[in-house]
Amino acid sequence: MLVLGVESTAHTISLGLVKDGDVLGQVGKTYVPPSGLGIHPREAADHHSQMAPQLLSHLLYRHGVRLSDVDVVAYAAGPGLGPALRVGAVLARAIAIKLGVPIVPVHHGIAHIEIARYATKSCDPLVVLISGGHTVIAGYSDRRYRIFGETLDVAIGNAIDMFAREAGLGFPGVPAVERCGESADRLVEFPMPIVGQDMSYAGLTTYALKLLKEGVPLSVICKSLVEAAYYMLAEVTERALAFTRKSELVVAGGVARSRRLREILSQVGAYHGAEVKVVPDEYAGDNGAMIALTGYYAYKRGVYTTPEESFVRQRWRLDAVDVPWFWDLCNR
Repeated sequence: MLVLGVESTAHTISLGLVKDGDVLGQVGKTYVPPSGLGIHPREAADHHSQMAPQLLSHLLYRHGVRLSDVDVVAYAAGPGLGPALRVGAVLARAIAIKLGVPIVPVHHGIAHIEIARYATKSCDPLVVLISGGHTVIAGYSDRRYRIFGETLDVAIGNAIDMFAREAGLGFPGVPAVERCGESADRLVEFPMPIVGQDMSYAGLTTYALKLLKEGVPLSVICKSLVEAAYYMLAEVTERALAFTRKSELVVAGGVARSRRLREILSQVGAYHGAEVKVVPDEYAGDNGAMIALTGYYAYKRGVYTTPEESFVRQRWRLDAVDVPWFWDLCNR
């Protein structure tokens, strides 16, 4: 079975191929907004529309397959930016109609989790999903991923990106802020708003910008912002590990590339006897392979639809989606 996956939730348009549960590969292009500006949904969608045809041709050529070889089409149905989501959905529908094959709507966040479980050979982990759009600590129970902590406002990656943009550090913001902070010789105290098991990151950005206006050295602000943001996440993760007693801790999403965050979460895992596994860099950001892989799992368990019934959802909670394939990965 050959599954084509289409990812277009935000700044990246990516297509991937999965054959019989194994990732063949992926290709993608990222929309980079003008300096000092965030992602404009319509401009991102225009970028995706222009890039999609050549990416599809390149992917098929690279792996020596024809479009007619595709048995199932999967697409990221949400959450995400409406115009960008619709580009991927339209492409997926067009291919499904042309080939007369099933189409599978995939939750973007769950796809991040499944590609991480696949790549790290994890069975039943506690998952820390961290990216520009997600900050969630989740674990599986009773057919769904249940939330053990999440952001109350903006995601950790988005918060750091916003500061980077205002401070002139460029995009993507997380690695730029981390590099800037490497030369700092001290830390300044930051608020660490944790409400129960949930976190609030918007205030960290506001506080960092306040310090910048007050003349605090940029490197000191960057290092302090990163440390505060990551230690907030570590505290909530530690509580979730203590409660669930999971033996594996999987880190997924684009911010999983952060070496500093890996160090902090490794200490948390070691203290609680949980093996820490981090998604490989190639699958950390938004990618078509994760959509194709999750689409494969879903289709094998009877989860699919028709082009007429396909949908996109800008807001779609991770814990609102059944994952009937969850234990299949433990039996590979």
